[in-house]
Amino acid sequence: MSTPSPAPSTPPGRASLWMRLVDYLGLLGALVLLVLIFSSLSDHFLSLRTLTTIANQIPDLTVIAVGMTLVLIIGGIDLSVGSVLALSAAVLGVVMVDWEWPLWVGIIACLATGTVTGLISGVISVGAGIPAFIVTLGMLEVARGGAYLITDSQTRYIGSSIEGIGEPLGVLKVSPAFLIALGVVAAGQFLLTRTVFGRYCIASGANESALRMSGVDSRPVRVAVFGISGLMCGLGGLMQASRLSSADPNAAVGLELAAIAAAVIGGTSLMGGRGSVINTFFGVLIIAVLQTGLAQVGASEPVKRVMTGAVIVVAVLIDAFRDRIRGGFATLIQKLMKRKTS
Repeated sequence: MSTPSPAPSTPPGRASLWMRLVDYLGLLGALVLLVLIFSSLSDHFLSLRTLTTIANQIPDLTVIAVGMTLVLIIGGIDLSVGSVLALSAAVLGVVMVDWEWPLWVGIIACLATGTVTGLISGVISVGAGIPAFIVTLGMLEVARGGAYLITDSQTRYIGSSIEGIGEPLGVLKVSPAFLIALGVVAAGQFLLTRTVFGRYCIASGANESALRMSGVDSRPVRVAVFGISGLMCGLGGLMQASRLSSADPNAAVGLELAAIAAAVIGGTSLMGGRGSVINTFFGVLIIAVLQTGLAQVGASEPVKRVMTGAVIVVAVLIDAFRDRIRGGFATLIQKLMKRKTS
């Protein structure tokens, strides 16, 4: 007499899909909750004007946060992104205003400056085995000082020649910079989840020794990730300069904290090996809605900083217990699926 075969367990792919769905719904729920709270506190918050204003103000933070997500996934950190953005924008301003070269040359110089700076940080950190925290902390000062030197600490007013990138267009009044940022998010998510490079990034952050033992040298991958982060800084500098019509050497001070916060809120682990570009974008939206809502209800700058910092701390606490929460939820799903198939 044959015994019945045991009920099949939940396929790993299906469980992973459920986990991602839970993450998306959780972040979306937090975003909706913030919108409802500020809509009840301010009569002008839930309006097309406010929403488009938020959309047009976040492109630079969005692309910086995409690069930061990749850096965190490989187990690194980049504290220089704000200063590198300012340096890249300063190069753009000098090329266009002082040297009177065309826009396309300024764009290339801006992007190249960010990329080269990121690669330098990556080569030093990976090649010499120095923690990225120390290297990028030094680069933070080097890049900021470079921005001051090449501009003589003066803002370069570029004018209308660059405004088209950040100028709201169409019925929804959304800028091309925002659409470009959405494209970067999509490309970053595809790179991370659908390419060999992305799998190497995750494996490098999760267990670099195991990746090395499998015959893969993770050093070029890690250096490339810092180069991508630098490229995003250059793109962010271009977007910010287009929105302000100028290049300010004092720009983006503290932007690295906002980028890290967006990634952590989105579930990227500070220990490496786990993260999602789409979730990071949700984190950017949460930070932007929080800051805009607090400004509309008349919160002072100290209150806004306290509230933003509290959100970051809560996100870190959630990240610390995320594995336990995921494990318990995965077990629950498996039990439910077993009952369904039995």
